[in-house]
Amino acid sequence: MTNPIRLLSGVIGLALVGLISAQEDFLKIEASISPRKLSRGQEGAVLLKLSLREGIAVSPQPDFIIEFKPCAEILFPKNFYTSTDLEIETVIREEEESLNLEKAVRIPFTISPEAKKGSHILEGRVKYFARSRAEGWCVKNSAKFFVTFSTRPVSVRKGP
Repeated sequence: MTNPIRLLSGVIGLALVGLISAQEDFLKIEASISPRKLSRGQEGAVLLKLSLREGIAVSPQPDFIIEFKPCAEILFPKNFYTSTDLEIETVIREEEESLNLEKAVRIPFTISPEAKKGSHILEGRVKYFARSRAEGWCVKNSAKFFVTFSTRPVSVRKGP
């Protein structure tokens, strides 16, 4: 005879595993750096194009956060950025406020004066709350991204 509590916990466990593995598909991130080849002291920007799975929205509260793993070659003004810092607009969809992620997110930086010549990888993560009004759920999630860039051994000359 099967224990009903054990059966119920098994069903719940399978449902949670399915939800956790599905989380990976909520947000797709296309990351790039402009320009791709930079000199010491040069300013650039990380560009993130965020695409959501159909029927999914990102809640502006609690905070939507973009953070970067420390990278010796890039100097950011802050350790992390919120939707407010990045001036991401909000829209009302299906009577709920959501972030408008149609425009690429631009985050400026400066290449370190001590940056080593060569190819480098910048790693980051977006923390967000995904929501499905149709399915009646909201879940905290994160998505990682990686982008490559190159640095030259020369420094940018400042104006006269």
